[in-house]
Parts: sequence; structure tokens; C-alpha cells
Amino acid sequence: MNNRISSAAQVMPSDRQLSLQAMEFYAFVHFTVNTYTDQEWGMGNEDPSIFNPAEFDANQWVEACKAAGMRGLILTCKHHDGFCLWPSTYTEHSVKNSPWKNGEGDIVREVAEACRKGGIQFGIYLSPWDRHEQTYGDSPMYNTYFTNQLRELFTNYGDIFCVWFDGACGEGPNGKRQVYDWDSYYAIIRELQPNAVISVCGPDIRWCGNEAGHCRESEWSVVPATLRDNERIQEKSQQVDDGEFARRYSSEDADLGSRAVIQHERELVWYPAEVNTSIRPGWFYHAAEDDKVKSLDELLHVYYGSVGGNATFLLNIPPDRRGLFHENDVVRLKELGDVIRSTFTDNLSLDASVQASESMDVHGASSIVDGNEDTFWCPHEGTEQATIDIDLHREVTIDHVVLQEHIRSGQRIERFDLSYYDGKNWKPLYQGTVVGYKRICRFDAVSSRHIRLTITESRWCPTLSSFGVYSSQ
Repeated sequence: MNNRISSAAQVMPSDRQLSLQAMEFYAFVHFTVNTYTDQEWGMGNEDPSIFNPAEFDANQWVEACKAAGMRGLILTCKHHDGFCLWPSTYTEHSVKNSPWKNGEGDIVREVAEACRKGGIQFGIYLSPWDRHEQTYGDSPMYNTYFTNQLRELFTNYGDIFCVWFDGACGEGPNGKRQVYDWDSYYAIIRELQPNAVISVCGPDIRWCGNEAGHCRESEWSVVPATLRDNERIQEKSQQVDDGEFARRYSSEDADLGSRAVIQHERELVWYPAEVNTSIRPGWFYHAAEDDKVKSLDELLHVYYGSVGGNATFLLNIPPDRRGLFHENDVVRLKELGDVIRSTFTDNLSLDASVQASESMDVHGASSIVDGNEDTFWCPHEGTEQATIDIDLHREVTIDHVVLQEHIRSGQRIERFDLSYYDGKNWKPLYQGTVVGYKRICRFDAVSSRHIRLTITESRWCPTLSSFGVYSSQ
């Protein structure tokens, strides 16, 4: 094996990246003046008096998210219209000049507190593009404005698990495009919220490349370092003609991490994918979409492709004009959570016996069924192919196998097969490519006592921290 592949196998995540991947599934909440104008992108000239969510209940949001199995919530604290859901001291374009709670309310505070009360994590979306703020386009002045608002959010609302930046960048009142000072934004986040991941226009989590929930067959967390600048470069390249910003790979590319892609890259980084889509056609609430909530099958398809395909799943739920998640959305979220819980609560492999073709002394095969994500199996270094046999001690009907690598040690597995023993012969069950944090293998139900995992391709040597067996019957 060449040195490039060996080094790729040893690129590892940060603690904050590990924590985010373990969250798996969390909510996006788009809420602003657009909710009241029936728009997707506001112009920035909306009167704050239109914002009046008289029945607003952050606890209702959190309970609906928990019913779906979500572990966090990211709120659009300020979208492109510049309207702030907290009483920012740096602008009048905020809830403090709305009739809601007579201008004394703070949506961000109530949502943050509801998340803490409900036991899920709180994150923020803050649009760098601001169609209301007059200093936008005067780059130094606006960057100061933006960093002041970041400081408000990072010091007044408790722990924040994620800061979500998109790269939208239009012209300001002066006809100029703003040059975002990303490095100063990142520095403030690292200073005030060191455990927060910075997503999309940031170095920790990357955009999957679409807003439709489409997922790659092979989602690598180890990718060319140039992808870290991908979304923010699209914005910068509109302002300056600089060859340094030329890039070979796009977020939309189908292959971002195969051997062919990384073979000649100078620098590789751990940069896992997040799949984002909305439960409705739009990102903000529109009454005309009340009967267009995604079906349970559509949501499960995205869940299996994202959470089950080494990515996280960020699902948007837009509150309505009352300040509540609509009843149709709430029902669908619970349906989704019920299926996830009923399928994955009972792991049938926890008392199984395991035999591996080869194991390193301190990383025996039994580690994959001990329920401890910190222990793992691996063969000797340099062994790229291996076989693991699982004996469930009884014949059971199964239709899911969940594999997890020990990603603290890197991402190694490139291709694998699952098979089952029918009492006479081994029969094929599932073929897959990458595993990473989690691969959910879904197949037609079979009854068997014995399951075999054959790792046919890997980098340096594979690892496996968990082998879960489930039935949705």
C-alpha cells in the first residue's frame, strides 16, 4: 500500500467533530419576518410590527423534535433579511421593535432554554448576508457589526453546539459586495464557544452539496483540504479574480474521497458531511404547503441515506404564524421517531459470539458486540481484508445490520459484504462501500443464527467498534 493511502487512513476527527457525528439527527428551524410575508428570502425592508407569534411555544418545538429522535435544534437567529430574533443592541431591526410581548421578548433565549430543559442541544444560524444593515458592503464596518452580534449570541445564551453559516452574498446599499472576514468570525467562535462546530462555511462540517436530501453511496469523511474553502470561495470568487481560489472539487461531486481522488492530494482533512432538507417544499412556513409535508417514506429514505450513510441529518421544520410547528409536521415527526425507535431499540447481537479471521491482541473481535463505542476490533497493521462471523446463539428474523467504525482512529473500510447462513449455505445479504461513523444496512427479512461480514477493501487496516443486528418486524 502506498504512503498516501496509509496517511489517509490516519486522518482523524477533532473531539467537536466526533460529538457532532454522534448527534446524528437534529433540527433546523427557519423563522423570521418571512413567515408573515409568505416569502423565502426577505428584502430587509419589512416592518418589525408584522412579527407577532402570539402562541409561540419553544417547548412545543423541542418536544416535537424529541419525538422524532432529534438531539439538537439550530435556529435561524438572523436570516438574509437582517431581522434579529433577539433584542440585539446593534440594530433596531429586531424583536425589540415588534408587538410580540410588547417588544420585551427574546425568541433565541426561549428556544435555548427550552432546549436545555428538554435535554437537547442548541445551535445558531446567523446569515452573513444582511439585506437590512446599511453598513453591509462596507466590509470593515459590517464585519465589526457581524462580529459584535456573534459575541452577543455566544455570551448570552449558554452552550452552543453548532454555528451554521451559509455563503449567500448579495450587494449592499452601496452596490458593493461584502468581503466576509471568515477568520475573525472563526476566532470569536473558538474563543467563546470552543466546543461548537462551524458548519458549511466553516472548517468542521461540510454541506452535502444539495438541499433535497440526496445522499452519496460512498460518503467519505476524509477529503481534500481544498473542500474546506469550497462554499466561502464561491462567495469570494464573485469579488476578486484570484487563481489561488481555483478548486478541483465541488460539494456537488459524486466522489470526494476515493483512492482515485485522494491519490495526488497534498493535504487531506477530516470534514464530514451534513445532509440538509426541509420537511416541506419551502424553508419558511407557507400555509399553501400544509398538505405538502414530506411522507414518512420520504423522510426515512433521507434518514437511511444520511445517518445510515456516514453523514448527519439536518431536517428543517418551519414554525407557522402562531409560533408553533403545524399539526401536520408534528404528526409526521412522531411517526418518523416511532419507526426509528421501534427498529433500533433492541440490538439482537449484544450476547453474540464473534470470530474474526485476524485480531490485534488488545482489539479482539468481541469488542464489536460489547455495547462500548470506545472499544473496537482491528486486525494487524497492513491487513486490509478480513472476515468476521457472528453467532447469535439462536435463529432470529432480521432486516437491519448497523456497522460502526472506530472513527477516532480514522475511516478505513472501503468495501464490504454481508452474508447469512441458511442452514446449508452462505447466502448474500448486502453489499456496501464505506462505513465510517455509521452504515445502516437494510435488506429483506431473513431468518438465521449466523451472519458474516467480509471486508474486501480497506485502508491500512480496518476497525469496527459496533456490529448491531435489528428487526423492524
